[in-house]
Amino acid sequence: MTQDSATLLLIERIRHGEEEAWSEFINLYEGRLLAFARSRIRNNAAAEDIVQEAFLGFLTSLPNYDPATKLETYLFTITSYKLTDHLRREGRRPALSLTTSSSSIGSHDPVGRARRASSLMQSREGKQQEGIVIAECLAGLIEQWQEQGEYERLMCMELLFVLGWPNKRVAEELDITEQAVANHKHFTLSKLKEAAMRSRVLNFDLSQFGIESI
Repeated sequence: MTQDSATLLLIERIRHGEEEAWSEFINLYEGRLLAFARSRIRNNAAAEDIVQEAFLGFLTSLPNYDPATKLETYLFTITSYKLTDHLRREGRRPALSLTTSSSSIGSHDPVGRARRASSLMQSREGKQQEGIVIAECLAGLIEQWQEQGEYERLMCMELLFVLGWPNKRVAEELDITEQAVANHKHFTLSKLKEAAMRSRVLNFDLSQFGIESI
């Protein structure tokens, strides 16, 4: 997806260290990221911390940012990873959001002390790429399902991926067979894996996003 010239210019200004550009960037995206984080954890203080960590993660990864990736998708990807980390620390199962325009899968920035920085960077970049592949693929699928009126499949994936429900519970909720749920899941996972292959993502692991394999 092509980005507008104003967004590309803002990114370049941030790359050059313009404080005014950074302030504009914060004002533009902080509210949306906070709303997203609060909708997932219901904790204002933790949500604010997560968003601040996401902004720092963006700065850390900026040298490797590809402008071909929509900035909003990239930011929500990073925030989603920060949320995943938070939920894991809280002992809760992280789940993927299908609202990819305002929540997509995220990015780790290198902050650990026990591992070498180079290893952390490789790990972060790999997960970041996986998250972006998932976000962009799901965005396309959701748009397609909505246009074609495939709401059963959309609702099925929301219950599986967002709420983390098992197939049996999803089938009962939607009043469909478990086989139908399995078919919807198989179709979606196959599309995600195809997208990963096209993007040449190695060792594509969906489990880190709370998605169980087929």
